[in-house]
Formats: sequence, C-alpha cells, structure tokens
Amino acid sequence: MSLGDEPGYPESGHTRTRLPEGDPYGGASRRGGRSSSRSLVTIVGVVVLLIAAIAFANRGGNDAPSNNADTGSTGNGGGQATSPTAASGTKPVETKSDGIPTGYAHSAQGAQSAAANYATALGSDGMFITATRHSIVQTVADPAVMNSMQSGFDADYSADFLKKAGLDADGRAPAGSTFVNRTLPAGTKVTAYSDAKATVAVWCNGLFGMAGEKSTNPVTSNWFTITMKLNWSDGDWKVLESSQTTGPTPVTGDNPVSGTDEISKAVQEFGGFTYAR
Repeated sequence: MSLGDEPGYPESGHTRTRLPEGDPYGGASRRGGRSSSRSLVTIVGVVVLLIAAIAFANRGGNDAPSNNADTGSTGNGGGQATSPTAASGTKPVETKSDGIPTGYAHSAQGAQSAAANYATALGSDGMFITATRHSIVQTVADPAVMNSMQSGFDADYSADFLKKAGLDADGRAPAGSTFVNRTLPAGTKVTAYSDAKATVAVWCNGLFGMAGEKSTNPVTSNWFTITMKLNWSDGDWKVLESSQTTGPTPVTGDNPVSGTDEISKAVQEFGGFTYAR
C-alpha cells in the first residue's frame, strides 16, 4: 500500500503504506439493516450454495481429477496435483528468525510459502518501528539487495509519514489508541520458477488505520496483489524485489461497522498465522 495515488512497491523493492483519504470517522457509523427482500434473497442464495455444496460432497468418487495450471501445486515440490486454492499440505517451515518463518523447501511450493509469509512481515505494523523494520528486512531480503532495501524503507517511513499515520516519531500510537497494519494473504501462484529464482504473486487483504475515539483514520480494508521475485540464497528463499497492484477486489459485504473498542480488542487478541501453500 503506497502513500501515492496508486498503491505499489517502488522499483527498489520497498513499499509504503497508503493512508485512508478524507475523514472516514465522520460518517463511520454502524449501517442499518437491509430490507426484508434483500434478506430473503441472501437466505435463498445461501440455501442454493449449501445444496450445491452437499451435492458436490456426495458425488461419486469416479470423477477424474481436473488438470491444474497452477505451477506451484506440482512444480518441483512433487505430490499430487491440487486445486489452485487448496493448501498443498507440505509443512511450510521448520524454523523462525525473529518471529518470521524461515527455512523453506527448495521447490515451487516452498517459494509460495515464503512469499506469503514475507508479504505478511513486510506489511505489518512492525515496519513502522526502526529496530523492528531493520530486523524484518535483514530476515527476508537477499544479501545482494539488503542494504538498498533497508535504506529505501527508512526513507519511506519518515517522521512526516509516521505523523500522517497518527504515530509519534518512534512509530508508537497515542495512548488509548491501537494502530493496525496487517497483510492477510488469501492465495498464491507461481508465475516463473527455476532452481535459482522464483516469481510469486500473493493475493492479499490488508487492514490499516487507527482504532481510537479521537482517530481520524479508522481501520479500513483493501485488496491488492503483491508480486515477489525471490532468489534461492544460502539454503532459503529471499526477496530480491517486489511490486504491487490493486485487487482483485470482492464486493463489500453487509456487515455492520464495528466500534473502535471492538476493533482494538480483536487486534490485541487475535494473532497471525504461518502461511503455507
């Protein structure tokens, strides 16, 4: 998420978080219920989907598996072909470095797992604190680009940028407020792969904003796709560069908007995951 007009990673391989425009809290009240006709349509739709799901689950086992065009589902990772949206079942990592999963399999599946977890780390609230940001970059970046990536991020997360995000010069939220910056991968695909390099696209949902009574930047969500170029370096996949595009974006649901206390509590109580292809 970029501070500019279009979310994105600069060519140097670093990113900035986009700030919400305007003052959403001015009208961020809970939405009222929909009409009964809309509710009826929703119920009917759910029933239809449920019936279809039951029929699919109960169908005979003689159907031949469909071909899978997703490079990461087979690739050098081996194993039976899977749906592009299904997890492979391969254990993603054995170790962690500074809380970030590391030690991925030397395969297309391993590259996808690495890209998903690295996208999560680079899109976290830790990037707003200098020491944590340096630790993240040193863990995920390829040694050949580590210094340039770190200096690029340091320039992006300037004091002025932190101020616009509602944080102090140390990247801390005001008392009584909770800063939120999370990247949630929804899926991955390999667009290029060799033993030495891999290009992986990660479709993500992002949460960003400040939960607090005095905040003018409420927590909002958006969808984007991060494309990472990875290098196999010293026994693990490492980031060479990244780029980002908007979407694909689903239609917004009818969920009522939660209050700041509920959002703050959720952020503090719900931890993240280690992602696996």
